[in-house]
Formats: sequence, structure tokens, C-alpha cells
Amino acid sequence: MTTDSSSTDTVPATPASDAAPRPAPAPQRSVAPAPRRGGGTLAVAILFALVALGAAGYAGYRVWQLEQRDVEKTGTVEALKAQVGSLSSSVTALGEERAVLRQRMGDADSVNRSLREEVLGVSERTRNLEDAVANLSEQSLSGHDAMLLDEAESLLRMAKERFALFGDASGALSAYELADKTLAGVNDGAFSGVRQSLGAEREALAAIRPATREHDLETLAALRAQLPELALKPLDSARPTGAPVSFWQRAGQALGSVVSVRRDDAAPLAAADGRIARELAMLDIAHAEAAILAYDDVARTSALKRVDDTLASQFDPASPAVRDARARVSALVTAQATGPAPQLGGALAELRNLRAVHALKPVKPAAPSSPAHAATAGEPAKVTP
Repeated sequence: MTTDSSSTDTVPATPASDAAPRPAPAPQRSVAPAPRRGGGTLAVAILFALVALGAAGYAGYRVWQLEQRDVEKTGTVEALKAQVGSLSSSVTALGEERAVLRQRMGDADSVNRSLREEVLGVSERTRNLEDAVANLSEQSLSGHDAMLLDEAESLLRMAKERFALFGDASGALSAYELADKTLAGVNDGAFSGVRQSLGAEREALAAIRPATREHDLETLAALRAQLPELALKPLDSARPTGAPVSFWQRAGQALGSVVSVRRDDAAPLAAADGRIARELAMLDIAHAEAAILAYDDVARTSALKRVDDTLASQFDPASPAVRDARARVSALVTAQATGPAPQLGGALAELRNLRAVHALKPVKPAAPSSPAHAATAGEPAKVTP
């Protein structure tokens, strides 16, 4: 930057000795004035002053910013100090709480140790009580269970004998149901297997349908009682009206009017044949009844077919009673087979074997109850009475 010097610059003063009048100078020639040296220096000085002033202002601004930052940092430091102080207080409180928790855990360990000792003592007493109860239950199965087992054994034996001697499946099934109810009241769980075997034999008895067998026997008994009243087939069948007569028929009729052959020392032939037919039918009915009682389905069906053949060949097919009898026999033939006889006695044998095994077991003496001594932390066991 350049500065123009003023035209009215002051001229330096002359000394006093030079103030005397001088002679008029001689006229001089006009010369261009030389440039003044002081103007450029002043401009440079002003420039440096402005630069210094700007630098001072910038330095002051930076100092102010630094002071503001120091103030902010000081506030942050104070806040951090406050946080550190609060954290220190929290850590101190946590340490105190941890100490309290340690003390409580120690107390809880002591309580747990004492409780463990008490539980051990109670467990020992419970074990002794269980042994005593087991010994009491194993002493010959006396009392209530023995009475129930005797009753169940009697019922099973009765059911087996009735079925073996009389084929009474209904009575045997009823006895098995009573025996199952009796065994259900036994407290000893060792006899639960007997109930399973008993249930299997009950199902086998129910599978042969005792009610159906009884109905078949009643039907055959009624048919046997009805046989003497059934009409026999006539010996001479009525010839249709208007039918042609053969030579041999005419010859027989002619000879029959002259000669008649018959037995005079016995019953008439028609009466003898009727009695034989009824006896054969009754015999076949008896065979069918025996086959039903023996659970022989093949023999039963064969005997019933023979009865039906006898009714068809020897009795009057036009009679309603004969047709009804044949219908009942046909219904028995087509009825579903009952199957073979079940094998009973397995549940009874199992019950007897279990009772024998229980009777042979030695009786254990009841162990005296003693408190448990648990050596934990060197303290004696504490057992509550």
C-alpha cells in the first residue's frame, strides 16, 4: 500500500546564526524535486502496525477461545469429579451390601446345614418306619388280606370245579367276577399279577357266550319234549285226483282185496316205525346237547343235521309243528360256533404259588429307630423330635 506525502511538508528550521540577511541568490534553474524517503518507511510502519494489530486481535481471540475451553473443561472436570465421587459412594455402598450378603449367606449356610441334618434324621426315621411296616405286612399275610385271599381262592376253585364237572360257564363267570372284586381289596401289590391272569380267564369264559349255550340247551330240551306230539308222515301218500293208474298199482289193489298180510304178534308196522323215528330224533338231540356241553362244535352241528334229516324224512312236512321244529333246528345249525372250552385254573395256581412264597419268607425283626449322625462342619446332628 502506498501513501502520498503532503505538499505542505514542514522545512526544518535553520540555525540562528544563519538568520542574517544574505545576498540575493542568483537565479537557479528549475530542477525536479527528488522523491522523499520518509513516505515509504511510514507506509511500511503503518502496514506492520496493522499486521501487528491483526495478529494481536487474533491472538486475543484465540486466548479467549482457549479460556472458554478451559472453562468448559473445568466444568467437565468438575462434573467428572462429581460422577467419580458418586461412583465411589456407590462402590462403597455395594461393598457394604456385599459384606451384608456374605453374612446372610453364611447364616443361610448354617441354617441349611442344620436343616440337612434334620432331614437326614427324619429320613432315617422314615426308613425305619417303612421297614417296620414292611415286616408287619410280611408276617404270614394275616388279618384282612389273608381273609380276602382265602375267599378269592375258594371262589376260583369253585368256578374251576363247576365248569369242569357241570360245564356251568355262567356260574364260573360269576365266581370269577366275585374273585376279582375280592382281590381288588387286597393291599399287597404282589397279587396284582393274579388279577391279570384272572381277567384273561374271564375274557375266555365270556368268549364262549354262556347265555347262548344255555339258550341252545333250552331249545333242544323243548324240542325233545315236543317230539312225541309231532305228526308222522303217512305211509300211503294221497294220489292226486285224475292221475293215471299203472298196471302194478291196479294189480296190487286187486290182490289187496283178496289177501291181506299183517303181523298179529307185535305192534302194527306204522306204530313201530313212528316210535323208532321219535327215538332216533331224541337220541340225536341228546348227542347235540352232549356236544354243546363238551364244546364240540363239529359234533353239535352233525347231530343237529341228523335231527333235521329225521324230521324231514319221518315226520309230516305239512304239519305246522313239524315246520316250526325244523326252523328251530336250522337256526341252531346256522348259529355261530362258540369255540373250544377255555382252560381254567391258571389264576388259581398263581395265587397258591404266591401265597406259598410269602409264607416261606423269613420274618425280619423291626429295626430300632435311631437318629442320623451327620458330620458336617464338626457339629453334632440336630434332630427334631
